[in-house]
Amino acid sequence: MTVATRTATQALRRLSFTFAADGGHAACLASAADGGWYAESWRLPASGPALPLALTLPGNRSEHLRSQLVALPDGSVLVCRHDGERHDLVVLDAAAPGHEPATTERQLATLKRPGLRVLPLPAQAPAGPGAPVAVALGSDTRPATTVWLVTADGSEPRQVAEIPGLHGGGVWLDHTGALLALDRVSEGAVRTVVLDLRSGAVTPLLEIGEHSNDRLVLFDPDSRFAIVRSDAPGTDRLGWGVLDGGEPLRFPECLHVAGVFLRPVAVRPGPDGARVVIQIDHGAGSALAVWRPAAGRLDPLPVPAGRLGAVGHWSEAGLRMPYSAPDHPAALATLDVDALLAQGPAAAGSGPMPLPLPLQLAPLGCGQPASGLPTPWRDTILPWQPGVPRAPRAAAPAGWRLDGSTQPGDGGRWHPAQSLELAGPAGPLEAVVYGGDAWLSSPHLVLALHGGPADAWRLEFDPALQRMAAEGLAVLAPNQRGSTGYGVAHAMAIRGAWGGPDLDDILYLLDALAGQRAALGLEPPALFGVSYGAFLALLTAAHAPAEQVARCAVVAPFLSGARLLAEAAPPVRALTTRLGGGEPIADARGPRDVLQLAHRIGAPLLVVHGDRDEVVPVSQSRSLRHELLRIGRSEGADFRYVEAAGAGHEVLAEDGAAVLHELLAAFLRTGRPG
Repeated sequence: MTVATRTATQALRRLSFTFAADGGHAACLASAADGGWYAESWRLPASGPALPLALTLPGNRSEHLRSQLVALPDGSVLVCRHDGERHDLVVLDAAAPGHEPATTERQLATLKRPGLRVLPLPAQAPAGPGAPVAVALGSDTRPATTVWLVTADGSEPRQVAEIPGLHGGGVWLDHTGALLALDRVSEGAVRTVVLDLRSGAVTPLLEIGEHSNDRLVLFDPDSRFAIVRSDAPGTDRLGWGVLDGGEPLRFPECLHVAGVFLRPVAVRPGPDGARVVIQIDHGAGSALAVWRPAAGRLDPLPVPAGRLGAVGHWSEAGLRMPYSAPDHPAALATLDVDALLAQGPAAAGSGPMPLPLPLQLAPLGCGQPASGLPTPWRDTILPWQPGVPRAPRAAAPAGWRLDGSTQPGDGGRWHPAQSLELAGPAGPLEAVVYGGDAWLSSPHLVLALHGGPADAWRLEFDPALQRMAAEGLAVLAPNQRGSTGYGVAHAMAIRGAWGGPDLDDILYLLDALAGQRAALGLEPPALFGVSYGAFLALLTAAHAPAEQVARCAVVAPFLSGARLLAEAAPPVRALTTRLGGGEPIADARGPRDVLQLAHRIGAPLLVVHGDRDEVVPVSQSRSLRHELLRIGRSEGADFRYVEAAGAGHEVLAEDGAAVLHELLAAFLRTGRPG
């Protein structure tokens, strides 16, 4: 068995994809069933499937989840490993077949700055021995940004500039790696400037309005065609223009769709002008469209429902992008854009959209509506234009290929999930649901709450939810208020009100679920949450009537916003303050403090926390355990406490994760904490 084959059958999670400038290779972080992370190098031939190759580290070591990768044109991978203010640059290469270890690791340099990012050079940058392969951008607290050119021969990075201000982004304005557009943060605004790496000089590029935020998103050096994002028109919008073309920037209406986020992925010039592939994110799903300035519209590409990776490379070989779906672990999709466009948009529904109904009216069985009632859920609709919905295709169309998506080891199939919409107390709520059409009447149902809070459940592969589905559990994973992907109002509803509107939504859903299931003689739902979702699950277990919660499993919970502010590291405290997490809520429910409410949690409880959690200190869970013991709860009978040695905040995605997935699934099905 080759390394490439072994990788293709084992990798369950992939993230942080990056493409070599020439499109011949890609790289990503991957993890197998045991949760250990490693780098993968993908060979992207002009024809035929993309082939992943595992670059596992000697000594059974794992890459860190936050390591940054740069795919190099020869198939090797530049890795930037972060450890506080220390950043180690190494190059990973695949050893010749039959050699051990299978991966060679070359230390290049160590740079010390509070923050560091690495960018690949463009395809036509000078090559050969001693030639740079990447640019490193280091930020510090002055604030200032230091810029180095990094070579792969082991020589020290060469500093080429030190410029005032903090800089993000990074778009090349030429093919040789001389001119780099960066987003400078200054006086509360973001403006794009140009850094000349030959001289170290910086000049302004985008200054559209007096106080506007203006960023260059995509650029084609040959045609000088540019895509920008700016709030100068009054709201954050995409616009376009030709650099040095003498014409003003334009902000077309078709690139401004309420309630969705448009992400330009790749631009390709053509005889009829530039074409831009745009990822459209709305709720749990995402889709693609092609935009041409000459056509003045978004032409949808009929791609399978799921989640796309927001990065890509478009060449004669096709458009390559990361893709994941609940029953397809993340891999690389290759799209023939012209073939997909020729098929036209997927058929849109001809009648009015069904209204979300309360769960008490939801049908059971095989998804057939009750007599005289419309279906109380629908597949996610992505509005290509206001009022024009698109129905997702059930099967992959011609012109779409997915390479490297791992199949289950037992020869079976992963459990699928659907995106449904249910009525909430303040409006419709979308949820990702495992369990088929009869999920509501499943013997065991889990109400799963995501972390964040600025996050959401997506239509993508999730090993923990897959393990629950394999255990026979149906899962309802809602995107309650506070979730991202549904517009500013939905996301900001809990700013300064952690455990406010989102708790209202969950208690409303739980009441409907438990009531419907009680009428059928079924047990109430179980609760599951991670990080912020664990905090929300504990609040729900404390406030809901005892007969509405079968059991509760939480991973890396905190006890309140104020307690997190008191114990977390500075970056977490800053984020908590920015989101208003420490602000108290004054209502009839009282303080949102799990420690003060622990006596009201009567359901069997499982608490899991990594003892090296860098986001939510493990002291939060230890305090909960001590309080449960103080009020007379019996460990092993009423609750179980598990501390994962050596694990951080992403305890469900690190070494030993598969064991925790099994533990959680078994507990959520049986409720036995011991």
